[in-house]
This record gives sequence, structure tokens and C-alpha cells, in this order.
Amino acid sequence: MMESRPTIFPVDEGVFDCPEVVVGHACNPARSTGCTVVVMPRASPYAVHVGGGASSLRQVAGLVPGHSVAVADAFLVAGGSAFGLDASGGVLAGLEAAGRGTAVGRMRVPAVPAVAIFDLYIGDPKARPDVGMGAQALANALPGPVAEGRVGAGSAATVGKILGIDRASWGGVGVATVRLADGLVVSALAVVNAFGSVVDPRTGAFVAGPRDGLGGLVDTEEAILAGALSRFVSSPSNTTIGIVVTNGTLDRDRCSRAAWLAAQAMPMCLRPAWTAVDGDTVFLAATGRVAAEPHAVGIAGREALARAIVRAVVMANPPGCEGPLVPQI
Repeated sequence: MMESRPTIFPVDEGVFDCPEVVVGHACNPARSTGCTVVVMPRASPYAVHVGGGASSLRQVAGLVPGHSVAVADAFLVAGGSAFGLDASGGVLAGLEAAGRGTAVGRMRVPAVPAVAIFDLYIGDPKARPDVGMGAQALANALPGPVAEGRVGAGSAATVGKILGIDRASWGGVGVATVRLADGLVVSALAVVNAFGSVVDPRTGAFVAGPRDGLGGLVDTEEAILAGALSRFVSSPSNTTIGIVVTNGTLDRDRCSRAAWLAAQAMPMCLRPAWTAVDGDTVFLAATGRVAAEPHAVGIAGREALARAIVRAVVMANPPGCEGPLVPQI
């Protein structure tokens, strides 16, 4: 069991309220897939940290040094693996209609970095986020509380698949916010669909992951060391996503440093993180309202993202849901 670690400053769990930033979810009626959009108030500098070896991305200029587009109007997380990235079209069209985007000739082209998770184990694998679902998520992006658990992009997320999908736990969406005395706010949204187990870094206790025959949680790393990975059919079918936003003033380079620090939440909470079969990715964006130092933003983002990761699986696995998942493939 991991050594417990105290929180270095208060974190508001279940709260996402970076000023002016809104979140919207959409999913299909069976909750077998969905998508989540985080809408910035204006084109905002951002950076991305990709730690996993199986990411599925679209329009992520932040990965290209010197790229002329260094801002994002919104971020999208979609189920459906690479197919689900089609939902970007609905977000792009809605933002274009609202006059958002970079002027290119007579047009405006919004920047919507997007990432997909693999949730095709649950329900109909042909049911994937599309343009209409992306548009619905954007329409649902309104001020107010953000739903957590099995919603949006986390509708069919799962955690801890090394012993088979039927022994996995549910994944989901979680949010958390850190506020500092100088007015700096850092909010995080996590979509957890991890290959490994999830640990609460405050207590060292497992909160989600593969289950043994009695419903108890198994340490994925111990299972790997015992040889279970050789029996696991390796495929890029896992991913945990973090979207961290701040009201701080950071340029792209400072966002990059803050994103690397915020991404430390993943090895704090995921055992293991950044594997060859995970597409673990963290975006970090800044709205530019409060003077900020990138290390402070990154550390606050790390704490907020760690709490959001834990919240995601706690909210998705209420007491009494310890039985096996029943995937329909």
C-alpha cells in the first residue's frame, strides 16, 4: 500500500468553477458512450502533456513546437476511440456559428484540441460520438455544477482490465478546484478509463481497479509482476484524460511547464500510469485574468487533477456496484 500523503492546501472536490469556463456533457440513451466539452471564454494559450503510449488526438497544435496556432477555444474528450473524434465537427460548427475562431481569409476556424478514450467494450461498439453529440455537448455547456461519474465521456469508461473486462471497475468523470489567496483559481476535469488501478494518494487506499473473485480490489502492478500481463491481450484500449484550466496569465511556454507539473497527478493516482496501452494526456489552458507563476499553477493543477481522478471513480462506483461488469461486444 502506498504511503499516505497530506494535501498541501484545500481542494474543493466535486467543484469546477474556473471563472468564465463552462463544461458540457452528452451521451447516448444507453450510456454506452458520450463526450464532454470544456469551453474557454476566449482563445486561450494552452499546452499538452502526453504520457501514455496509445493516445488518439485531433487538432492538437500544442504538440508541435513553433506551430502558428497556440490557442484553444475549447477542448473535447470523446468516447468511441478514434471514431469518436468525429464529435469535434459538432463543436467546431457551433463555435464557428458563435463567431469564435482564428480569422483565416473570410472564415474563422475554431481551435478544438480533442482526445478520445476507448469505451467500445460496453454496449454497442457501433454506437460512437458523432457530430450531433458534439453539438449537444456544446449546447449543454452552461454555467453551474458539473455532473460527475458515468456521464459524458465517462459514460462507459472502465478501470483495471488486466484480469478481464468483467472484473474491471467503472471509470468516469470527476472535477475539483484549488483557490489560492492571491485570486488564482485552478480547476481540473478528469476522464478516467485507466488500464491500471486507482489509488487515493491521501490514504494510499485503492478506490477502483480489477477485482478478485470476491469483489476485492487488486493491485495491477502486483498482478503485472506476477505475470498477469503476459496473459493480458495488449491493446490500446485505455486512457485517462486531464483538462486543467486556470484564470492565471500564462503564455504557451509557461503553460507547458505547468502541464508537466499537473501531469504528475497521474503517477500519484494510477498504478501504473503512462503505460503502452494507455493514452494518458493532460491539457492545461490559461484564460489570462490573474498574474500567475507557472510552477504554482502546475502544483495547484496537480492537486486538483489528483482529486478529480479519485472523484471520477468514487462517483462511478457507488456502494453495491462491486459485481462484475457485463460488457456487450
